Amino acid sequence: MSDTVAPKGKLIVFSAPSGTGKSTIAHRVMQRIDNLVFSVSATTRAIREGEKDGVNYFFLTKERFEETIRNDGFIEYEHFFGNYYGTLVDKTREAVDTGVNMLFDLDVKGALNLKKHFPRRSLLIFIKPPSLDVLRSRLLGRESEDEDALEQRLLRASFEMSHARDFDYEVVNDDLDEAVDTIVTLIEDFISNQ
Repeated sequence: MSDTVAPKGKLIVFSAPSGTGKSTIAHRVMQRIDNLVFSVSATTRAIREGEKDGVNYFFLTKERFEETIRNDGFIEYEHFFGNYYGTLVDKTREAVDTGVNMLFDLDVKGALNLKKHFPRRSLLIFIKPPSLDVLRSRLLGRESEDEDALEQRLLRASFEMSHARDFDYEVVNDDLDEAVDTIVTLIEDFISNQ
């Protein structure tokens, strides 16, 4: 039996305004880094056919979710479309303690809260568009929102970008391949530095 202690897991957080390419970057990063798993959130929404508890989400009753909120059991949580969604402190701590490296997609507030809970185990990466004008063009290209919704997204983007300096790194997604390469290097360096 070895006396060495298993290395603790690392927590990598992406935050970005909608339309910045965060999901595409996350997908590519997950393909390139073998020892990285995507975090599983908790929700009160009903389980759908083919989903598994603990794999797609941790499915909680509304009562249990609200009790967990009262007991400060979430790093962050939101309520929308009639359901709660959140990141559990205990599941995140369990991942760290068992050496699992996790990738999170969180808003600015959630990312900063995670850093408070796990200051030395977390890496916060803010993914920025080249400019708000480019972001506007990308959102318009989706053709999925009316002018009011677009303006709301751009206002939220300005707010989020004002907190980018609170992150460990800011990466501009001007060229997708370059952004992915930069982020993969940052994550691999962070994970290898125990």
